[in-house]
Amino acid sequence: MKITLVCLLNLSIALSAFKTCGNTPVKPATAPTKQTKETAVINDDKPAAGIRTGAEQTELYLPMLKGKRVGVVVNPTSIIGSQTSVDSLVALGVNIVKIFGPEHGFRGNASAGVKVDDDVDAKTGIKAVSLYGKHQKPTTADLADVDIMIFDIQDVGVRFYTYINTLQHVMEACAENGKELLILDRPNPNGFYIDGPILDPSLVSGIGLQPIPIVHGLTVGEYAQMLNGEGWMKNKVKCKINIIKVANYNHDMPYELPVKPSPNLNTQQSIMLYPTVCLFEGTFLSQGRGTMFPFTVLGAPALKGKYKFNFTPKSIKGMAETPLHMDQACYGIDLREYDIANIRKEKTLKLKWLIDLYKAYPNKGDFFNNKLSKEMVVFDKLAGVSSLKQQIIAGKSEKEIRASWEPGLSAYKEMRLKYLLYP
Repeated sequence: MKITLVCLLNLSIALSAFKTCGNTPVKPATAPTKQTKETAVINDDKPAAGIRTGAEQTELYLPMLKGKRVGVVVNPTSIIGSQTSVDSLVALGVNIVKIFGPEHGFRGNASAGVKVDDDVDAKTGIKAVSLYGKHQKPTTADLADVDIMIFDIQDVGVRFYTYINTLQHVMEACAENGKELLILDRPNPNGFYIDGPILDPSLVSGIGLQPIPIVHGLTVGEYAQMLNGEGWMKNKVKCKINIIKVANYNHDMPYELPVKPSPNLNTQQSIMLYPTVCLFEGTFLSQGRGTMFPFTVLGAPALKGKYKFNFTPKSIKGMAETPLHMDQACYGIDLREYDIANIRKEKTLKLKWLIDLYKAYPNKGDFFNNKLSKEMVVFDKLAGVSSLKQQIIAGKSEKEIRASWEPGLSAYKEMRLKYLLYP
């Protein structure tokens, strides 16, 4: 059964708690389950009808914000019920002095890869600092008038999805400037499996910073603990973090996001297919950008005659202004009706699609040639290794390719256990 977000927020109770708590943070009803010098994890163990995200549990963290100047790292997925968490917290009297927006911007109206400028949020009048423009990391000046930072962004559990990079940059900035970070955790819709090669350090880039697999099986809160615990941040700094856990959640639960996490992940189907289909951004095939069903179709003009199904990418403002193969019929495969229950059952990336489409492509020299279009990404950076491309070219089987991911993948799975907050 699919679990959807249930809004259990009682604003009147939360506001009352916020107004009467004084300057001393109120102790949560339950003690942290896991605590280190840098990390406090706060539970909500009270019975509830369904999943409660960290953001919804205002009774646990409003006292921490009393009398403080608050900075928030948010985007359109940062919601409490039907409102953005910024709008909700401002209404509750929280003094938000600065908004930090990741890729796509705070309000989510910028296309993938498009740089975003600093601005003033029209609705609240709060300064909005872009972390996907002139700089990706908050500066000392950005944090000078901030007492505590909040990170509240929905991730989809994939290494090349850039929000976890934003998390790292924010954690480093907070550590370097003596600021505390409050993480409002959210479920990972792809958190039920771990798969893919471990990132080769020589291929570190803006779409892969750390030695984790393509599908990492962590929530944002768990990944933050890993960044601290493994000493992966610049100069091995450690960030003081408080994590508000998701209530009533475990990694194996199906979770359907209440809002799209970014412009081109606009359906649950696309979110579940994304870990595999995004690899095609490193090929001369369209992944459906420029359609209203991105990451659920694959094709190219050169595959005409090989496949009957076709679609034509168009310029769509805010999604894909100049998509690959714009205004050309692309022939390939339609995954819109693919049974995503297969992914839950098999818990693997679908390498077969990559292998089959490469075999069918007439001019194989073009398949991975990123010089053919600025819309293409370097495939090796997406994969995290240079071997996957060579294995596909060499005609290796899926079984042979998977074998090459060991022992790294098994070692990662073992290491991951240290940082889990949920079963």
